[in-house]
Amino acid sequence: MTGIDIKPDAQGKVRDLYDLGDKLLLVATDRISAFDYILEDEIPHKGAVLTQLSCFWFELLDGVVENHLISSDVADLPEQFQPYADYLRGRFMLVKKADMFPAECIVRGYLAGSGLKEYQKQGTVCGIQLPEGLVNSSKLPEPIFTPSTKAEIGDHDENISYERLVEIIGEDDASQLRDLALKVYTTARDHAAERGVIIADTKFEFGRLNGQIILADEVLTPDSSRFWPGDEYAEGKDQPSFDKQFVRDWLNANWDRQGNLPRLPQDIIDRTSEKYIQAYEKITGRTFVRLPNGIRNFSTLRASVAPRSRGDADSSRTEVRNALAIPTISGTTEALADFFVSYEFELRAPCPSATL
Repeated sequence: MTGIDIKPDAQGKVRDLYDLGDKLLLVATDRISAFDYILEDEIPHKGAVLTQLSCFWFELLDGVVENHLISSDVADLPEQFQPYADYLRGRFMLVKKADMFPAECIVRGYLAGSGLKEYQKQGTVCGIQLPEGLVNSSKLPEPIFTPSTKAEIGDHDENISYERLVEIIGEDDASQLRDLALKVYTTARDHAAERGVIIADTKFEFGRLNGQIILADEVLTPDSSRFWPGDEYAEGKDQPSFDKQFVRDWLNANWDRQGNLPRLPQDIIDRTSEKYIQAYEKITGRTFVRLPNGIRNFSTLRASVAPRSRGDADSSRTEVRNALAIPTISGTTEALADFFVSYEFELRAPCPSATL
């Protein structure tokens, strides 16, 4: 199964949203957007990376900020979505409903993207005066909070000043969003740095639930952040990255922003998928499990190896590893076998690092 036959109540650039009354079901697809356009090609495993990395951060940030996550366990899916459990596994979140603020809360720790362009012209980023002499990818003296509007699909987000945010939502809420965004960023930045990853900038979305401001949507993913390898960092140039900047760069070199978006070459699709997976693995320290060639979902995997998985868990684990020794992505055979056996013998427990 490659999707859901239930029409979503709303669609974003990447996510499909289902209104369940007292909560929401968010499904991360493999769609990718760039320059506020949705591309025709999809990126394998992307939705699973976004979801599982968000879940990782929600857990790590527990105690720093409350969030909207209820569950990402297929056992908690409503009955009408259970037939789609194989597709949804690893790429959905059940979340609390919150009244979302009409702004994206961007935090920048380094000079890049639209911030770099503005600085080169005016010496500022979103109206914030920065020191002279900064260059492409320079680390800022301190992280800065630079909100933007939330545009409809097809429209462009607009950077706004903090003062403009105050006009939109009020001083109390604006100051809370600023302080929370900076606190979340610095906590995540420090963790990522220990894992050899620089979070150059990122954007958060917040909502209000029962009078409390909570972190919502996705968080600190390759879609919403710039992730740079720390061991290759050098200011004064564009950085290699583990995010969709790779796609933006290809489009900049191959599209003049006129007419239809070009199709992505297969090697760009494959390399983008690898970059997303690298981000997940580097930041979490976990192995991201990818299915062997020709096996598209858990049902196919189960049918392929079930005849070999008789008996107790230990012997089944060995048999499944042998069954998966046929062409499979390096390093995933044991993880797949362990997951399959835990699924069969441990009441189908969820696997947070698998796309099954």
